[in-house]
Amino acid sequence: MTESTWTRWPSREALDRRRLSEPRRLLAWIVRMLVLGMLLWGVFRSNHVHGWGAVAAVAGLIVTALLAWAFFRTTLAHRLWPSLGLLTVLLGLAVAAQATGFRMPALVIWCGCGITALERLPLAAAVPVSSVALASYSAVNDDVWLTTAATVVGMALAGYVLRLDAEARGNAQRLLTQERAARAAERESAALAERARIAREIHDVLAHSLSAQMVHLEAARLLIENGAERDKILERVVAARGMAREGLAETRQALSALRGEMSPIEDFLSELVAAADGADVTVAGDRRPLPAEASQAVRRVAQEALTNVRKHAPGAKVHLRLEYAEHQVTLDVRDSGGSPGELTGSGAGYGLLGMRERAELLGGSLDAGPGEEGFVVTLKVPV
Repeated sequence: MTESTWTRWPSREALDRRRLSEPRRLLAWIVRMLVLGMLLWGVFRSNHVHGWGAVAAVAGLIVTALLAWAFFRTTLAHRLWPSLGLLTVLLGLAVAAQATGFRMPALVIWCGCGITALERLPLAAAVPVSSVALASYSAVNDDVWLTTAATVVGMALAGYVLRLDAEARGNAQRLLTQERAARAAERESAALAERARIAREIHDVLAHSLSAQMVHLEAARLLIENGAERDKILERVVAARGMAREGLAETRQALSALRGEMSPIEDFLSELVAAADGADVTVAGDRRPLPAEASQAVRRVAQEALTNVRKHAPGAKVHLRLEYAEHQVTLDVRDSGGSPGELTGSGAGYGLLGMRERAELLGGSLDAGPGEEGFVVTLKVPV
């Protein structure tokens, strides 16, 4: 054994009787009652117990019980010297009991000290104390030497087995506590992740909707400043109102997605391009349901890409391609290019930045840049 094994205390979880199961608690109380019964029987069966002798015997039993209780408390607190002091007093009481003719209580105290020392003290202190207690028992016991030796060895083994059993219970208790803490941390992490997901979805919906409205309202402002006709201005205002309605619809859809009620991604893209002039969509690969996060990423990137086309290249043709591969899904959005719109300089590019961050959180990627004709946005998400 290593040095730490000799000097290490049994864990507090192992020494705390309150952590015992109900059957073990019942067994512990039965053992205590048996020990108390043996002490009482040993005291009152003596012929000289009468008058003040009986009072002294009862007082001795009470003091012994209090010392034993104090020993259990000090060992639970891992206080070595007070524990050794209490055991010394108990061994002294056993010697006094033997000297005054109370042989049975003395034997019980010596056996109890020998066993509990091995169970509750560091081995470096428990072995000497237990040796003294069991040696005292052997010296007083009048059985044949073989029986006495077998009894002493049995009690020593019983104390060590109780120690091992307590340590096993303590380890199980610590593992259970750690598992509960891990589960609590996991639940908290899941709650935080869900909150972040909800916040991200609502942010993306509002950012897309408000950005599209801004496109039309800014165009209306420029038309007003340039003295454009009323019908053109009204057209932009009506378009902004339509984008507000779309934003409300998208918000409801996002909430439905968070509840797991999403429509197929192909249907969503078809509806999206139907509402945009000059846009079409193709789907390649074996269609299959996508995880919620991957599906939402594809939807948001498609919306953001179409919004950017309206803003920076109005009138351009847009082609969306959704491709299913074995371990990933790819969305490719290409426009045919065109003359810069009135709102080309508006915005700070935070939409694509947010989409790129969303893709990276899922372990994917988003690339955006000039293509052969216009602008190309490519999203790849593992599934």
